[in-house]
Amino acid sequence: MSVDVAWAEAWIRSSAQVLSEHRAELNTLDREIGDGDHGENMDRGFQAILPKLDALSGAATPAELLKTLAATLISTVGGAAGPLYGTAYLKAAAAVSGAAELDGPAIVALLTAGRDGIVLRGKAESGDKTMIDAWTPAVEAAAAAQAAGAGPDAILAAAADAAEAGAVATEPLVARKGRASYLGERAIGHRDPGAQSTALILRCGADAAAQSRP
Repeated sequence: MSVDVAWAEAWIRSSAQVLSEHRAELNTLDREIGDGDHGENMDRGFQAILPKLDALSGAATPAELLKTLAATLISTVGGAAGPLYGTAYLKAAAAVSGAAELDGPAIVALLTAGRDGIVLRGKAESGDKTMIDAWTPAVEAAAAAQAAGAGPDAILAAAADAAEAGAVATEPLVARKGRASYLGERAIGHRDPGAQSTALILRCGADAAAQSRP
């Protein structure tokens, strides 16, 4: 099994819907340890891509859509999230550039490049209480699933499961990056909003792959 540009479009459209539905939740998480606008910013960025998807109906590869999403997020999402997610999608697109069909190894490469792009841009490490605490377990779970012979849908499901667990696991951490780091131990008990939005987005990718299964 492989996934194609239809999967990428379904992933992006589903992400836009889910992030809109969870806008208040993400704002609340961000208000507790940040500036309270993560949900608003993510919703704005993903709503901005929707009319562009209509114009890209002739796109032949997932990378074309992911590259446009990257540029849209960088130009419309404020704070740190725009550059971080924009870099993630830009690097992910580069990792699968030119491929019309993505198999298991390609999906792992896409996720790995996305995570590495965020690390490159934000300099965060696992345990810093950032979105990397969702991305890195997702990449590790995806690689393990692919090594075990899983296809793209199962690889993405494993990544989404790990990202959700990673987001929850940020709650007891002391933040070492971003505005939350100013709170010291007062950040303990609060989930990182970037890790939560990562979990939501990766679940959308898994659901889109499951729905495209023949």
